[in-house]
Amino acid sequence: MQLKPIDQQVVAVVGASSGIGRDAALKFARRGAKVAVAARNQSKLASLVDEIRGFGGEATAIAADVSLFEQVKAIADRTVEVYGRIDTWVHVAAVGIFATFDNTTPEEFKHLIDVNLMGQVYGAMAALPHLKREGRGALIHVSSMEGRRSLPYQSAYSSAKHGIEGFVEAMRLELQHERIPISVTSVKPAVINTPFWNNGLSKLGVKPAGIPPYYDPRLVAEAILYVAEHPTRDFLVGDVARVLDILQRLSPELMDAALLAVGFQGLRSKEPKSPDDSNNFYEPVLEDTRIDGDFSNLVIPSITDLLARNPAFQWGAKAFGLATITAGVAALAFLATQAFNNEG
Repeated sequence: MQLKPIDQQVVAVVGASSGIGRDAALKFARRGAKVAVAARNQSKLASLVDEIRGFGGEATAIAADVSLFEQVKAIADRTVEVYGRIDTWVHVAAVGIFATFDNTTPEEFKHLIDVNLMGQVYGAMAALPHLKREGRGALIHVSSMEGRRSLPYQSAYSSAKHGIEGFVEAMRLELQHERIPISVTSVKPAVINTPFWNNGLSKLGVKPAGIPPYYDPRLVAEAILYVAEHPTRDFLVGDVARVLDILQRLSPELMDAALLAVGFQGLRSKEPKSPDDSNNFYEPVLEDTRIDGDFSNLVIPSITDLLARNPAFQWGAKAFGLATITAGVAALAFLATQAFNNEG
């Protein structure tokens, strides 16, 4: 399967107003792609388009609510109207609610599924006809390691991410069966330092946090650009993502014990926050167009990402991951012992 060089592509980035999506749009434009950017708020998109045009890039903004199929379809239709085609569709848009399952209302759970899962479904449905007409292209779905391993306080979010993995896998098989050369990629980041943690709806009494370490959102954007040129089934972002993926396969029970030991505390910051405080669950936070969140002091580099984006060294990435398993298992065993002792 041969994908076009980025400087020859038309790319739609859905969820581009802040965080990973914003940086990915900027990177695509700097590399010469024509970019259609979409999110709920027109003014936040306007600032992104101005930034892209400021360095000579080409961009078009399309305001849309991804929980509504007709609005997602309008993103694809408008992109084709302006640029003549779509070569790559990148779907990042997501919201978060942090609460125990029994403190999540049916309406809240459904709304998150409508945005985080059905939005991605609608994106693929809207983009596929245009990609098929071109005869090749890429669908890039930004999922999460929570598509492999669920976390406490995020039952709805984890459900959506598991759902993404299910429909993407089936869709990929169908395209392969039809011998249609469209690359379908699931990008699965570890904990990323974006405004997601600031903007989530929290019922925990505090601002939510990720379990450290954090990774730079630019690392995810670089992965997105890589798979836009190199057909890839799954791209995990962050050394921890690769280690946890293997450990989850080896022993889900040990991962349960580790999360009992550190997960509940690790997902809570010390900053108070009520459900009535500013969040983007139902409406965008108008002033927030940042790429980075508040946890830059906890961001670390990722060795395996550098290796994974260089085909000559991909075996090195696998070797590095395997080399860390022993240490990871030992750490999880220690945490499991601590959890057992605490329960005792």
